[in-house]
Amino acid sequence: MVKLAYRYDGVNAVNLLLLRMLFALPFYLVILAINKNKTNPPRLSFKAYGEIILYGILGYYLASYFDFKGLQYISAGLERIILFIYPTIVVIINRMFFGKAITSRQIMAIVICYLGVVISYLFEGKVATTENIGLGSFLILLSAITYASYLVGSGKLVPKLGTLRFTSLAMIISSICVILHCYVDQNIFFPILDAEVYWYGFAMAVFATVIPSFMISEGINRLGSSDASIIGSVGPISTIILAAIFLGEEIGLVQILGTLLVIGGVFLVSGNKS
Repeated sequence: MVKLAYRYDGVNAVNLLLLRMLFALPFYLVILAINKNKTNPPRLSFKAYGEIILYGILGYYLASYFDFKGLQYISAGLERIILFIYPTIVVIINRMFFGKAITSRQIMAIVICYLGVVISYLFEGKVATTENIGLGSFLILLSAITYASYLVGSGKLVPKLGTLRFTSLAMIISSICVILHCYVDQNIFFPILDAEVYWYGFAMAVFATVIPSFMISEGINRLGSSDASIIGSVGPISTIILAAIFLGEEIGLVQILGTLLVIGGVFLVSGNKS
């Protein structure tokens, strides 16, 4: 949907992300209010508020901004392959900041994942019709890093705060950051675009933001990160197929090989994660 919206005049990463979060924000406010009335949750500490603000900034503000920006330069298929290495980044973050050991199996998985990304990147360089593939790929890598950081934090806070409360608060923070970013960058609070873009923005808000954000948080809470990552392996395949159908993007054997390597690596690394 992001790539389809970019076909209209005046659409860029900042105003499209703003449109998405403006449509999503009312849902989170209503859900948070309903949850508060039903459960009467305890007050949060300053530390908890600080963590929610941090992960709200990382998750659906910075991760989404880097993702939308990167999609201006590379295909949706390559974007999904690079973004899908986030489980390996979770392992690295846990090692660097929480002292969790990395096993030989996980090292092998990380190497396989990155080999798949390199193969897919080389394929993109041969078939791409746009410049700055390197910049686009780097932006998507930043998106994967910030999203992995968000998942590490959500995995620790969701059991304490509950799925609805944590996700709503984090997404409200993300929405505020996006609104402030757009005002500082473009001096607007609401973009004036073609009517079709508003429908894309609303669809992204409901089907690619609100619903998935709660499902991901609850899935991690119920299944743990291992099973959640394995089930998420449908992501690159489904994106490549949809991109071929709706965007006319080319599917090559090299890209399929790269995708399978990334998925195989994620299976390996997820098998040893809890």
